[in-house]
Amino acid sequence: MTQDTYLWTPAPTPCVAVRGSAQRLPVRRLFFVGRNYHAHAAEMGKPVDKSVERPFYFTKSPLTLTASGSTTPYPSETKNYQFEMELVLAVGKAGFRIPAEQTHEHIYGYACGLDMTRRDLQLAARDKGRPWDLGKDVEHSSVCSEIVPMPGKVMESGAIALSVNGQVKQHSDVSKLIWNIREIIADLSLFYHLQPGDLIYTGTPEGVGPVVSGDQLHGHIDGVGEILLTIGPAAA
Repeated sequence: MTQDTYLWTPAPTPCVAVRGSAQRLPVRRLFFVGRNYHAHAAEMGKPVDKSVERPFYFTKSPLTLTASGSTTPYPSETKNYQFEMELVLAVGKAGFRIPAEQTHEHIYGYACGLDMTRRDLQLAARDKGRPWDLGKDVEHSSVCSEIVPMPGKVMESGAIALSVNGQVKQHSDVSKLIWNIREIIADLSLFYHLQPGDLIYTGTPEGVGPVVSGDQLHGHIDGVGEILLTIGPAAA
């Protein structure tokens, strides 16, 4: 068997720390659930009626993954860079078309996450019916804390909050998810063969807002942990 050779050195595999382990979790894909808290959907001007709607998703490159505690540059081409605090689910077992009653079998654990967003570019694209990539798939924008192993546990509640420079901006509870953990896994697995290392950012509560260089973000989810981020100077 011949060994593959490359024109240049491939990028390292994106990964995140795992609490209580020297091993790291290799990340395969990043999925994000859009508008999954009623109050946030309302503040974005797009209320959700679960009786007639299904969840919707977007993805980001795993290369946007950034560890909690990092300082990241304020991104280019935006004047409205915003935070979104989220519960992150780590998939630990492959599955496709997973019945809701079996979704717990595919859960490895949870983390705190930040979905940082060029809001001005996202909304401009949304209003023109264009993809959100420039607003969402931003370098350094998928911030993730260490993964807390909780195999088989379906989180149904837990306070979720975010502060900027010590001032609380977001405060809600995971119990307020429009589509809960079981529903998200079951629905997403209709479209994708979920695999170990897939991370699902489950949505953000109300209170999202802009940050500037020098801001310090601190998020917390009961039973999961904390996440920290500092916004550095504008990208060179």
